[in-house]
Amino acid sequence: MSTSLPVLGACPLDCPDTCSWVVTVRDGEAVGLRGNRDHPYTRGALCVKVNRYLEQVRSADRILHPLKRVGPKGSGRFERISLDQALSEIAAKLASIVEEHGGEAIWPYQGTGTLGYVQGESGQAGRRFWNALGASRHDLNICARAGNDGLRYVNGTPGGMDPETFALSRLILLWGTNTLTSGHHMWKFVQDARAAGAYVVAIDPIRTRTADQADEHLPIRPGTDAALALGLLHVVLEEGAEDRAYIEEHTTGWDEFEAEIRRHPPALVAEITGLPEERIRALGVRLAHTRPTGIRATMGVQRHGGGGAAMRMIACIPGVTGDWRYPGGGVAYSTSGHAPKGPDPRDDLLPHPVRTLTMTRLADGLDESVKCLWVYAANPMGSTSDQNRIRAALEREDLFTVVMEQFPTDTVDYADYVLPATMQIEHLDVHHGYGHMYMVWNEPAVEPPGECLSTTETFRRLARLMGLTEPSLYDSDLELAEQTLAQVGISVEECRKQGWARLRVAEPFVPFTEGFPTPSGRLEFASAKAEAAGLPRVAGYVPSFTASTAPADRPHPLVMITPAAHTFLNTQFANNPELRKRSKGPRVMVNPADAASRGLVDGQAARVFNGNGEFRAYVEVSDRVAQGVVAAPKGHWPKLAGGANPNALVEERDADMGRGPIYHDNFVDVAPLSDEEEFEPLV
Repeated sequence: MSTSLPVLGACPLDCPDTCSWVVTVRDGEAVGLRGNRDHPYTRGALCVKVNRYLEQVRSADRILHPLKRVGPKGSGRFERISLDQALSEIAAKLASIVEEHGGEAIWPYQGTGTLGYVQGESGQAGRRFWNALGASRHDLNICARAGNDGLRYVNGTPGGMDPETFALSRLILLWGTNTLTSGHHMWKFVQDARAAGAYVVAIDPIRTRTADQADEHLPIRPGTDAALALGLLHVVLEEGAEDRAYIEEHTTGWDEFEAEIRRHPPALVAEITGLPEERIRALGVRLAHTRPTGIRATMGVQRHGGGGAAMRMIACIPGVTGDWRYPGGGVAYSTSGHAPKGPDPRDDLLPHPVRTLTMTRLADGLDESVKCLWVYAANPMGSTSDQNRIRAALEREDLFTVVMEQFPTDTVDYADYVLPATMQIEHLDVHHGYGHMYMVWNEPAVEPPGECLSTTETFRRLARLMGLTEPSLYDSDLELAEQTLAQVGISVEECRKQGWARLRVAEPFVPFTEGFPTPSGRLEFASAKAEAAGLPRVAGYVPSFTASTAPADRPHPLVMITPAAHTFLNTQFANNPELRKRSKGPRVMVNPADAASRGLVDGQAARVFNGNGEFRAYVEVSDRVAQGVVAAPKGHWPKLAGGANPNALVEERDADMGRGPIYHDNFVDVAPLSDEEEFEPLV
């Protein structure tokens, strides 16, 4: 008689919520998946994407065996080879590259396909191996870097509020975040706050599903968030509602910052943001007199040319209002600043200092000096800026490309070798949700299918084949998990038994009660570190590239932003037939006035284009975007969407801080397809 066994695990995806889940195993097969109802934050709910995770595990297009290229790069033509042959040939090629060109000729291109401390981004999985080879350092800056840097100049850390304390907020600003699509578990705490009388405002260029549920939506012009923050604080000063005691006791640089605020009256800010002055004033008055105010701002708000300055300014608001005094007050961007750093990457293994190659500059960086590109937990052909230039770079015959993957993505098509990777239910890991305060355990539930290997096991085997003797290269997965948890005083036994463990912080958690981890120990409205980095000393407004360009100088008239799709997670799940169907294909949302002037009608196939390239999509005519703005959700695989996605138009250009990407800061235009042009995405 078969028996069912529940196995505790964790969602590995690039989402702040990092759900605890329960896998039901029968006769060695995963037959069920549900959220863990005992987890205090995620409480048993999974998203529309992860509810189909077991479908992905069993998908017919899953890569189960190593592949070796037999056709031209980009053709996706491979032959199956054995795991031993693949690893032996790859190890020999790596050794020859190191001997002939030096380790820096290798670019280990890791992404956020899994955020685990053992197998993924949080623990920089594989970095010990790459350090032992002297490979170039990979700067994984694609997600949150500009905002992280902006927050550090003010608070010393990107860590802020515990999102659970939003239940105690009385004014909630959802700033550039679509909570019901990207991190929906926080909505429960928003609902608790509303039940107690809280007022909820969505600040977003798009009227998202979250904006629909808010009490108020402010359709801000893309890239002008810092100006709005200054305008709101101007009203706070007009109301005499700044917390002078908090400012005196806990901040520095106030006189300089106050002068900057007073240079941005609501009338000026209305011109910059496109918002009516009276609505800026009304929200400013509400902010002035509502304690505590909690601000939720996530990664979308900082993906433009002034993104770091935007988060820096938003972070200053609770320093003026004194909201950091209260549970439910402050800013929540990422809780990663409160989490462990992960296993020691052992940078001491480097034979000499090495260069750093930046993730979002793949097209620029992939020059003749790079002889090996090793891609894991990433799909740069679908997810990274300047898609057409990346495609051209990946076609280089002298570039040795290895991709560790689960599915035949566009990036896989350019590989010389493909190594089959495990999925979350098949390996051990430990996670921290960057939107909550818990470590979450992932126990392997089933054996890997075919010849799939975990990230860690792949690098252990390669290290043996290359004769590397450093003991730390062979640490087990359990040892790596233990090294991580020990940093925050949590035992493997505790986390493993329960499936999760709360970080050792108070409940409710109020950050910065013991001071700020800045050079001054205070919240810094003015930063000497920023000044030394060539940035403005005082927090202020740095416009995006599109917001700072006069209409007459715009190469194309519309501003394109690329929000998260409800059915995909970056490009993950974009090969799932049901979720592709629910996405209704590649789409571009166009304001009715812009559609009318271009002869566009709802449901029509169109080309979206600029000087970098074009992609094709179905038009959705909607007043959910303002005139002059179009929104094209990210995530579709180019080869399943007519050959390109919005990243073909996104310029490889840096934000003001951290070399962050500018996915929401590009000029485009939209035109109907002619009768001769075909568009048949695989939906």
